[in-house]
Amino acid sequence: MTFRAPFINNYQYTLIFHRLHNPQIPLHVSTVSLFILNTHGKQTEVGLCIGVNASQKRFIMMLTASTRLLKVRVWRPTFLIKPPGFPSPAGGLFSTHFPLPQLPVPPLKHTLEHYLLALQPLVTPEELEQTRQMAGEFSRPRSIGQKLQDRLERRARRTENWLTDWWLQSAYLECRLPLAVHSNPAVVLPKQDYNDWKGQLRFAAKLIAGVLDFKSKIDRQTLLAEYMRGKPLCMDLYSKILSSCRIPGPKHDTLINYGYIRSPPAHVTVVRNFQFFHLDVYNSDGSPLTVDQIHMQLQRIRNLSWKTDKEPLGVLTSDHRNTWGQAYNTLMRDKLNRESVRAIQKSIFTVCLDSPVLKISEEKYTSRMAAQMLHGGGSYSNSGNRWFDKTLQFIVGEDGSCGVIYEQSSAEGPPIATILDHVLDYCKDPDTVRAPMIPLPLPKKLYFYITPEIKRDIEHAKQNLDILVNDLDISCFTYRNFGKDFPKLHSISPDSFIQMALQLAYFRMYKELCATCESVSLRNFHLGRTDVIRSSSADSLEFVKTMDDTEKEVGQKIAALRKAVDSHSAYTDMALKGMAIDRHLLGLKLQAIEEGLSVPEIFMDTSFAVATHWRLSTGQVPARTDCVMCFGPMVPDGYGVWYNPLEDHINFSVSAFNCCEETNAESFSKSLEAALLDIQNLVLEPSNQTA
Repeated sequence: MTFRAPFINNYQYTLIFHRLHNPQIPLHVSTVSLFILNTHGKQTEVGLCIGVNASQKRFIMMLTASTRLLKVRVWRPTFLIKPPGFPSPAGGLFSTHFPLPQLPVPPLKHTLEHYLLALQPLVTPEELEQTRQMAGEFSRPRSIGQKLQDRLERRARRTENWLTDWWLQSAYLECRLPLAVHSNPAVVLPKQDYNDWKGQLRFAAKLIAGVLDFKSKIDRQTLLAEYMRGKPLCMDLYSKILSSCRIPGPKHDTLINYGYIRSPPAHVTVVRNFQFFHLDVYNSDGSPLTVDQIHMQLQRIRNLSWKTDKEPLGVLTSDHRNTWGQAYNTLMRDKLNRESVRAIQKSIFTVCLDSPVLKISEEKYTSRMAAQMLHGGGSYSNSGNRWFDKTLQFIVGEDGSCGVIYEQSSAEGPPIATILDHVLDYCKDPDTVRAPMIPLPLPKKLYFYITPEIKRDIEHAKQNLDILVNDLDISCFTYRNFGKDFPKLHSISPDSFIQMALQLAYFRMYKELCATCESVSLRNFHLGRTDVIRSSSADSLEFVKTMDDTEKEVGQKIAALRKAVDSHSAYTDMALKGMAIDRHLLGLKLQAIEEGLSVPEIFMDTSFAVATHWRLSTGQVPARTDCVMCFGPMVPDGYGVWYNPLEDHINFSVSAFNCCEETNAESFSKSLEAALLDIQNLVLEPSNQTA
């Protein structure tokens, strides 16, 4: 089928219809619209969006063309997206749709220039000059860098997203560190208003019903599209969070999603006292169980698990990935074990019914709960109640504590925060549906055959986990002097304000800046995941030096702050346009490896090692819920800092490792609090002088 488009120099558009279902179904074009995707000098890339109705199924296909090269794209968005300003029809299903743009490949010259700028506050002048020469060699015509750039651009033309698959493999599935602490983030939710097992089960029942209510929106494709700075975001991740699991391997993990099979899972996994249960959460007619039905089933599970299992099988999933991969192969030799493990992997999500932990001071409560959510407290606490490979695990403690831990290969912070906001809203006002008078089957306990070899693997995993538990140093606090409204009041980006406070806190402790990464979402692109904002810059270095210089006047300090904030904001804008440097550099390196070439010298340079040694790994996950996200440091001598800025306060979590004598989570927290207060006073000082 061929269309002629006289409004674009009569270029021919060849429609390649990718049949998503029955190829015999006739296709009827319902809408055609033209839009500009990108402009490169005199070359303009345009897109043709075609809405096709096929047996009441709606598909979107996009074709792009430029004045030099015809490009054909077929888009299959998982979700339907409504442009801003367009009303939604009844039921929330969007009537107007368009595809998201593809992630661009930044120009090589652009990336290398910004890479050299990022190195300025981190390396010596001699190291910088050496890297500058390498960058010149790497980018000259017909060099290896230019060849890799050309092939990367070719990859972008031939794939839906040139980065996503590589990122999934290199950042997650090929990483061999344990998932607990090192990879899986956790969220600490506000303490709930109960302190016994009865309240625990009642809350857990409402929580399960709330997640199923959210799942129904995904299944019916009525989930409202999300926007960032007025642009729609890719909703693809939502379909990958539920019914998915990571599968360990001796050298490389895999990822599997059971939500796409003909008969998708209809059960959740419930874990109590190290025992795993298969709980069906849908009636025979396909309707979800009511809160009362789920509550009754949870009571049954409690009665079946009153005694703690001798072998905490779940701790196996916390071990080094190679070790767990080998133990997994041993475990799966037995048919009974295979059936039980498959039931866990296929489940929609997991609910961990934890025992109460030792009471501590109110001041330390959030820090203790953060550790509990990240690793479960150790082999003698609640760690046996976890299956760290599972994408989504809700933790409900008997003492009112609750939270979430998730596996990152299929999930990210913002979608998890959206799910949590929905679930907690649901728990406050659950659907009051009368439970049908139909007897429910008893929840199935999942049994395992523990051989002496598996028992040795469990003991080994317990020892390693307890070492990791003792090594984690975590401090959570709430900064109450101001929230995100204060920087906004003074025309400063709240995120940039906090990032400059982090730079100041680190500089005061170590008298230097370090490579600092802040995770930024690329979901404004089709199948986008994340990139990095580099917060340490020449401008931030100048600010932290000026801030504590007694010879500098207030006006000079404010000017330095504004310049550093503007620099961070500009980098943020660049990253949101898909033009940040780190994923591009990764792509060039992986392109060389994929083609069997030697890794280019620029990636073996000392400066590159310094620039990618993230001693300060940070992130912001804004949520309506008064919660805080936490994760472990990315390097042994570093910090992991996560924050949730609310209107009048900011929740922080700071993590480090006790094995490193140079780092201390509590000391950094105090330095950060002081930095926030000092910058606040600096911003207010001109106003006070005027007054």
